[in-house]
Amino acid sequence: MLVVEQPNKIELTLNHLFKDAKSDRFKIIKGLTKSIIRPMQPIDFKDVYLSISKEQGLDLVRLIKKNNLKNVVEFGTSFGISTLFLAQGVKETGGSVITTELIESKAIKAIENFEKAGVSNLVEVRIGDAMETLKNHNEPIDLLLLDGWKDLYSPLFKMLEPNFKAGTLIYVDNADMASSRAFLKTISQNKNYRLESKAEGKVVLILTK
Repeated sequence: MLVVEQPNKIELTLNHLFKDAKSDRFKIIKGLTKSIIRPMQPIDFKDVYLSISKEQGLDLVRLIKKNNLKNVVEFGTSFGISTLFLAQGVKETGGSVITTELIESKAIKAIENFEKAGVSNLVEVRIGDAMETLKNHNEPIDLLLLDGWKDLYSPLFKMLEPNFKAGTLIYVDNADMASSRAFLKTISQNKNYRLESKAEGKVVLILTK
């Protein structure tokens, strides 16, 4: 008798969120129209997932499991899609995730999603400006996921850099955007790091030597 494995609570929650995120394109356009009269702001996209792809998420899970990563920090929770993949990985390694989100309404919804997925015990959500919520972080970081406002990639990296060690991975999403490229160009000149392009240039993995 063939036994079909049923999706677990994390997978069921992710499937629901990805389905809901299909309307992102229209919400993004709505948010971008506000930048006609002023610079873009994170609040313009308070209803938009802006999430990583399922392929990226599965890649993160593989990275965590393959390298036995335990201490994960994420910049840019949004509604929690990427965080759920991170939680899926650390569930196997006995680790945990600290994630930070600027927009409170998004963070509250993400917390609800973590409860539905049964991973609340693995995830600590910090609400507010990441430069403040992560300012006093003084524990080793095995994996840093940068997936928030791109202008903060560089200052956040510098602030958390003392917590890196040999083998720390920094996963940079939206690496093909102008602000990200400028940040990565600077990092590429540092002999302590090696850069690896992934997902056709959309992602760059920074490996700490």
